[in-house]
Amino acid sequence: MLRGIDISSHQSSSYDTDGLSFVFVKATEGRSYVNPKLAAQTKRGRDAGLVVGFYHFLWPGNLTDQAEYFVAKTPEKRGDILAVDWETTGDGSHASNSEKDRFIRKVKQLRPHHKVVLYCNRHFWLNYDSTSYAGDGLWIADYVTAGKPRIQADWRFHQYTDDPLDKNVADFSSESALRKWAGG
Repeated sequence: MLRGIDISSHQSSSYDTDGLSFVFVKATEGRSYVNPKLAAQTKRGRDAGLVVGFYHFLWPGNLTDQAEYFVAKTPEKRGDILAVDWETTGDGSHASNSEKDRFIRKVKQLRPHHKVVLYCNRHFWLNYDSTSYAGDGLWIADYVTAGKPRIQADWRFHQYTDDPLDKNVADFSSESALRKWAGG
């Protein structure tokens, strides 16, 4: 399993990259938020030679506008991975299953040379998802042993803890296999 983290404006721009193969950086949320540390956090990952991914925290409604906002604010480099973060918002709502699917499809249309994955927790995957559509792969959050999420679905990334930050593993045989998948 390859090791990685995901970060947002709550983490430092000089995060520790030792032993990591990848990093996901929060880019945007809804149609108005951009991570103020996006450029610095991206540079840190690139300088360390990590595979870099970006995620958008999805709100219900305005899916086309949100997808366009995400790709407009996210760096575009071949081999970068794009992700939609599908979970409960600060006001207690969440995008519907069909909105999640439409968002992923729109991002894939706008950035056809990038892998687009779905991030969600086990509860959403088991109780809200009705299509099992995860774009190019599932990134599942389930705080158990790394690489052993409690789901009956193929996954690419597993977030297994948030202590002291969000730690993940990737289901690839090597870093070169991850790079080939991300760039292919």
